[in-house]
Amino acid sequence: MAAETRNSPHRNAAESHARMGDETIGHGNSPAAWTCVLVMLAGAAVASFAYILASTEGNHDLGTLLFWAGIAVMFVGLIIGGVMRKLGYGVGGSKLKSHGH
Repeated sequence: MAAETRNSPHRNAAESHARMGDETIGHGNSPAAWTCVLVMLAGAAVASFAYILASTEGNHDLGTLLFWAGIAVMFVGLIIGGVMRKLGYGVGGSKLKSHGH
C-alpha cells in the first residue's frame, strides 16, 4: 500500500496538501484548544519561575512547591481542553458556528 501511495500520480497534487488557513486540519482553531494552551502556558510560566526560585539559597522548599503546582496547572489545562472538546467547543464542535471562509 505504501508503494501505491508513493507512486500515485496525484500524490503531489494541490488537492492532497493542506493550504495555509485551511480549517479542515483543525489544529487548535477552537476555544477548547486556546483555553488548554493558555492554561498550560500559565502553568509552564509558574513552573519555570519556581525552578529558578528553587535554585536560590533559602528558597528550595517554596520553589519546589511552586514547581509542582505549575506542573499540576499544566495537567489541569489538559483536562479542561478535553472536557471543553467533549462539550462541543472543539474543532467542528456542536457549540461552534461555521464561519464558511
